[in-house]
Amino acid sequence: MKKENYEVDLKNSNLKVTPQRIAVLEALSHLKNHPTADNIKEYVVNNHPNVAVGTIYNTLDTFVEKGLVKKVKTEKDIMRYDAILDKHHHLYSADSEHIEDFFDEELNNLLENYFKKKKIANFKVSDVKLQIIGTFKNKNKLLK
Repeated sequence: MKKENYEVDLKNSNLKVTPQRIAVLEALSHLKNHPTADNIKEYVVNNHPNVAVGTIYNTLDTFVEKGLVKKVKTEKDIMRYDAILDKHHHLYSADSEHIEDFFDEELNNLLENYFKKKKIANFKVSDVKLQIIGTFKNKNKLLK
């Protein structure tokens, strides 16, 4: 999510543009690696001290409801936020809790075609997101 798009994204989601919402979008954009609500709260409080903590959490809930961000749950049941709405999957490192986005059009097509052919009784597939669990070989990369 790019800074110049914050107002457009809010307006397209039928949300009023407020400094608090801009601050939360800024945090989501600045904090890479799928931040937790606490990471976002800390960023906003440090950079925008006039924003109330309750407003930050309510804003995140509103953004999820409106489809501006998505929730990503880790193996340890920690809720993280993802502001990238393009079709992608996640590489999740079980040892470090690190999450990276994984874009692969071939995988998307494979999954889409599989579920077009595979019928699940009494269920309509609307989306498929994979969380691929493993460990990253180069742990120094995680420190960047």
